[in-house]
Amino acid sequence: MAGRSSRTNGSQVRFDADEALSHLRERDPKLGLLIDRVGAFRLKLDGRATPFAALSESIIYQQITGKAAATIAGRFRERVGKGRFPSPERLIKATDTVLREVGLSRGKCAALRDLAAKSLDGTVPEMRRLRSMEDDAIVERLTQVRGIGRWTAEMFLIFRLGRPDVLPIQDYGVRKGFKVAFRTRELPKPETIARRGERWRPYRTVASWYLWRALD
Repeated sequence: MAGRSSRTNGSQVRFDADEALSHLRERDPKLGLLIDRVGAFRLKLDGRATPFAALSESIIYQQITGKAAATIAGRFRERVGKGRFPSPERLIKATDTVLREVGLSRGKCAALRDLAAKSLDGTVPEMRRLRSMEDDAIVERLTQVRGIGRWTAEMFLIFRLGRPDVLPIQDYGVRKGFKVAFRTRELPKPETIARRGERWRPYRTVASWYLWRALD
């Protein structure tokens, strides 16, 4: 990995995007055609949210429309966090009645409480610790939380930590983008993407971003 960083939409990823694109074009000319069509790599990172806030938002957004989730997240911030995402301590003190009134399901209430508890006991590390951990170790920690699976952990690695080599093979957008970019008849199986993705190491995050853009 290059020592230089690349700025994307004001947030910094800790790898050289130009080097990544050169590598991907060389290793996979078909992906290179997609890169040329889409243009510059512009991964937008969330550089402000704490791990607890970022993961809380992920839980809130699960399995509902973006508009509904944004409404619930706004109420959650106002009622529980006084205008911002609450701390784990404040979340634990909130009553089930308040959490349900903002629109959270019972399952999401339980997941958020578990996230808060595991943030306080260190199962979910603080950001400074996460920055020094390997990807697999982070996934192993985060997926101990109720309601957080591998996909959510991978999105955290990509959009919060800016890790360069994450390939979410179960993601529908990645699979659909692969179908478009590589002109497969059927939606590819995750194993198919994983095999192709071996060519893209150590910049599978960049390849994933372009597969998402293939649908634009």
